[in-house]
Amino acid sequence: MTRLTKTRKEKSAPKTSPIDNTGATELEAPVFAQPEPTPDPTKFEVKHPSDNPVYKKIDELNREHKIAPLPFPPPRGLPEPKLTLAQVLDLNPQTLQQKVDSSGQLVFHAVGDTGNTRGPESQNLVSDKMVNDFTDAEKERPLFFLHLGDVIYSFGEAQYYYDQFYEPYRDYPAPILALAGNHDGMVAPGANATTLEAFLDNFCAEKFEVTAEAGGLARTAQIQPGVFFTFEAPLVRIVTLYSNTLEDPGVIENATIGDSQLTYLKAALNRVKSDKFKGALILAHHHPAYTAGGKHGWSQEMLSEIDKICTETGVWPHAVLSAHAHNYQRFTRLHGETQIPYLICGNGGHGLTRLTRKNGPPLRTPQQLQITGHADKVILENYDDQDYGYLRVVVTQKQLRIEYHPASDGDGAKTPDDFVTVDLAARKLVHFTGA
Repeated sequence: MTRLTKTRKEKSAPKTSPIDNTGATELEAPVFAQPEPTPDPTKFEVKHPSDNPVYKKIDELNREHKIAPLPFPPPRGLPEPKLTLAQVLDLNPQTLQQKVDSSGQLVFHAVGDTGNTRGPESQNLVSDKMVNDFTDAEKERPLFFLHLGDVIYSFGEAQYYYDQFYEPYRDYPAPILALAGNHDGMVAPGANATTLEAFLDNFCAEKFEVTAEAGGLARTAQIQPGVFFTFEAPLVRIVTLYSNTLEDPGVIENATIGDSQLTYLKAALNRVKSDKFKGALILAHHHPAYTAGGKHGWSQEMLSEIDKICTETGVWPHAVLSAHAHNYQRFTRLHGETQIPYLICGNGGHGLTRLTRKNGPPLRTPQQLQITGHADKVILENYDDQDYGYLRVVVTQKQLRIEYHPASDGDGAKTPDDFVTVDLAARKLVHFTGA
């Protein structure tokens, strides 16, 4: 695999142990990457014991229907928690706007299911290629990374944040925001743990601070208002949802967790309308609405709840991003006269899930999904269940382009293996015309 062209120096040991560091250090401004690139780790600092006994117990509880979605702390700023890229960068909004205006576009990364319990190699493949994107011309460089959930396996444990998050992205020179995936909020049966505790510490801090989990590395915790929020940047709004802790399906509302996300979604979409926002509107949640196969299934009730609010407000997303299934899949939903891409990118490093059975026939695309009670046609357009990879998203005033880059192409490869472009005004798939 092609490596960064920058000279790497030998990595020194963390200033403090990644497991016995306590407290957090407050800083005046955010910090994202180490001052100089360092070599990829070859092993974990903290031993990851087998979680097979725990999953055996979880499977038993699932069969007995004894596992339910878990309540979570309310985000700051209800009913519509908001966060801007300018706040994350600690930058004057006008300065950021001028930067994007001069580029004519905004670029960001997205991928989920990155944490690995066996070692850092697969995460390194993806993160090295993502970091190499910062060697591009200024206008092509990503301004942030939206993690699509399941940052830490197996149960979001604080002691694994160093190996599975901070170390893999030690050279990533931009902010990382994150959806909470089911593994980030899941609590192992019998464990004396609080759901989402480490996730909230490391992604929902109120100030710029370096947490104990960073183990001496420089990245500051993110300042998200909670596990769901609207993220605003020039040219784009991303409406994020927390689809909770079950393996399947994703859940955003019930009697246990309440309906705050439905209230939020309605407020966020109504504000898109009242603001007359003309940029790209992206919806992001960890569990996918559709999948083409594998062990992770659809979340049809969640999709129905989202669709109902989109219908009530008259506001629909230009694209929907998710993860959870450990592969790449791209669908086109034909909704009336519009075309909405739904993308799964859950092959960020944890593992790969094949979409066909061993020795079975290959899955040919395009292929229409058979969905009972779903009025819209949904077409599987492309997939990759062989490689790790990530999304590179480009937003201009007129278009939204989403590219898929497999890590197996090598760090220096800049041509995507799959892509889709949406005309923002017409809400149809088109060719990319550039900034």
